[in-house]
Amino acid sequence: MDAASETLDRTTELTVRQARGGRGPATWGQRAIHSALLRLGSDAPRYNLRLAAPVAPGLAPDAVLRAYTELLHLHDALRTRLLTEDGDLVQVVDADGVLPVALLHRDTPELAAAAAAELVAEYAAEPFDPAREWPVRLALVLVDGLVRQAVIVLSHTAADGWGMRRMVRDLMLLSAGRTAEELRAEREFAQPLEEAAEQCSPRGRRRDAAARRHWREKLALGPRALLPRPAAEPDPERPFPYAVLRSPALAAALPVAAARLRSSDATVLLAAAATELARLGGQRGFLCQVVVGNRFTEQSAEAVTTLAQEGLFHLPEIAEDFAETVRRAQGPALTAYRHSGYDKPQLDADLEQLRSSGVELADHSVFWNDTRDPLAALMSDGSEQPGSAERELSFPGAFPARPGVSVAVDVVVVPGAVELRMVVDGALLGREQMVQFLCGVEELVLGAAG
Repeated sequence: MDAASETLDRTTELTVRQARGGRGPATWGQRAIHSALLRLGSDAPRYNLRLAAPVAPGLAPDAVLRAYTELLHLHDALRTRLLTEDGDLVQVVDADGVLPVALLHRDTPELAAAAAAELVAEYAAEPFDPAREWPVRLALVLVDGLVRQAVIVLSHTAADGWGMRRMVRDLMLLSAGRTAEELRAEREFAQPLEEAAEQCSPRGRRRDAAARRHWREKLALGPRALLPRPAAEPDPERPFPYAVLRSPALAAALPVAAARLRSSDATVLLAAAATELARLGGQRGFLCQVVVGNRFTEQSAEAVTTLAQEGLFHLPEIAEDFAETVRRAQGPALTAYRHSGYDKPQLDADLEQLRSSGVELADHSVFWNDTRDPLAALMSDGSEQPGSAERELSFPGAFPARPGVSVAVDVVVVPGAVELRMVVDGALLGREQMVQFLCGVEELVLGAAG
């Protein structure tokens, strides 16, 4: 780090006055993430969302600071604190307050990128105090007086990946001179207090009850063990291997396969995953938790919030013909998506009550997370570079043991390709079986696309 540049580093403040404010019950998403962070303890920062993005060709710092301030006025989630009162979680939206912003100065774009990467890692490694601080950390890195890097870290209590991408899009519009008032007038979106009010309404309570009933019914029907269990108790410190399949062909084939099978590409992928994992486990049926990252109404689609939607997908029988499996999967997939919004701490209590009464629940330790979003491919943070046109399969490393997880697969859009990112319990599946699964999913989709 250049000594002269370091001395120019400083902190400024964004001031919010007379924004929307209020107090009310926490949303289902806030409750779910807040509970998860409490369980994680010192490991909670791994849920933080982060972005260190290049700003080209560079902007005046006053313009970006103005945009940051407008962003805080636009989205209430960025000014929301979570407090526990009388045993219940409450959200408080502050109408007034200040937020520090670090301003770093570097001599070259390369040094600016390095400083941004270092700072975003530092910000993301620190847990948020949800009761006392706003769930956002901001910084700018300047070269020759212009902003060349923007650093943003959010608590997961404020947004999920979908919401963060909407926030970044809005920041780009605000940096170009728009105002929070203009953007709010152009589109409708739910703020967290409005979202909570809907969930507490009679319609919201019915939705919650129906979703939790769906979980209880499906967990009584699904396979008790999706994968063969080891004879001996596995080492609790065992690593969970991580594999990545990067496939340009899969990205091209998905829309073709979906059109031929008259289904959505998300259902085609999910059916392929069900087929391959059931084959590895020797099962006729399949059950998994589907992380539902998309939104189904205009109010939620444009919202910066965290939904923490996990649906339960149950396919009673895999067909011999993949096209038939896709057809069978469409109804269960829609049902899983429809019942993905609920009060998760209450569901956890429901399931614990069933276990205590001697009910053996179906194995729901497989997680499928299709993160693809139309905005994702348009908002590269510079860390993903176009790769080869050929398929690439790698094992980047391993993760610490994940309680309650046997297999977790993320579907991610990267420049020119789709990636399948797989983490497994090494006591249940080995590298060879991970390769069989990843390549099998790809081959099923390519075959369906012809």
